[in-house]
Amino acid sequence: MILHKNTLLLPLLATLLLMASCGKDDDARPSLEDGKSTVIYDLPGDTEASMGDGAEGKTKRPFHIFLFRLRDQRQIWIKTRADSLQWLPHGEWDLAFTGPYNSEVFVNNALDEFNPGYGGGARHSAVVLCKQSYESLDEAPADEVFDASEVGKIGWAYSEHAPGWFRYSLDTHIMQALPNRTYAIRLPDGKYAKLQLINAYQGNPPAVTNMNWPAPYFTFRYFVQEDGSKHLNTR
Repeated sequence: MILHKNTLLLPLLATLLLMASCGKDDDARPSLEDGKSTVIYDLPGDTEASMGDGAEGKTKRPFHIFLFRLRDQRQIWIKTRADSLQWLPHGEWDLAFTGPYNSEVFVNNALDEFNPGYGGGARHSAVVLCKQSYESLDEAPADEVFDASEVGKIGWAYSEHAPGWFRYSLDTHIMQALPNRTYAIRLPDGKYAKLQLINAYQGNPPAVTNMNWPAPYFTFRYFVQEDGSKHLNTR
């Protein structure tokens, strides 16, 4: 009798293991880790703000800006005038996440009148859109290319030629990151870096069909070349 039960259990266990392994394969995601880049997963933005009324647990109001410092992954919130005076005029931050759902990203730049760091200390920074994969960007552009770049806000790519990192549907109100959009950056401290903005939704889902999916939660990765050169190879 015991043998009979075990005989019945073995096929059942094998089926369960097969189903489990298939589920893992179906849910596989390409790894963002390369051993050189810094990968940020699900960094929460202003999750208490909303664009409209009636969102549960949220308030209709502008989204608070937050800054991000690449060297130590520090997130700095700008919620008051005092916060603005303390942080915005200085070169002690690299990225500013602004606008609806914090989806509009700026590189600290004192010379751009629309930049949160306008008039501050970051007078040599610049950003260039490279229409290639993050992995394939091995070298930062020449300084002449950075100097001539007109890329400011990195947000909604409303046309093929816009420098934004995502497309946005006016029908579904969902953001979707664009492939082969990597940003070469000349940082306020003169070092060179590359950045890929990957997702604004919690869990870094490959696709979002529900406009109420938790957001903003940012997944992105970057590499800073600490030796001051333009070499950005992370392979």
